[in-house]
Amino acid sequence: MSALGSQHPAPVALGRDSEDRLFINWSDGHRSTYSWKYLRANCPCAGCRDERAMPPDPLRILSPADLAPKPPLAALSMPRVGHYAYKIVWNDGHDTGLYTLETLRALCQCPQCSNK
Repeated sequence: MSALGSQHPAPVALGRDSEDRLFINWSDGHRSTYSWKYLRANCPCAGCRDERAMPPDPLRILSPADLAPKPPLAALSMPRVGHYAYKIVWNDGHDTGLYTLETLRALCQCPQCSNK
């Protein structure tokens, strides 16, 4: 049996909307929306979670790479992983985060979910 079971909603469609945000239409009729920046900032991989848990270093010295102009953040691909997650491959080279369906639903930024 899958980790989601039959009581949890599943994606029926996903893509980019007109504002270049990710949308997911769920089997229960809900439509989730996400900015790419928000998804990247909430990457669930161990390295990103550890980095978010640490306090910011006020004495960190920026490298030339940190100061170089960067292209706007974008997802290059979003392959499905089994029946439980998606792996987002980012244009900044990061690709280790597996966004489970539960995580994606919890991160929803639609007006209905943002008011909770």
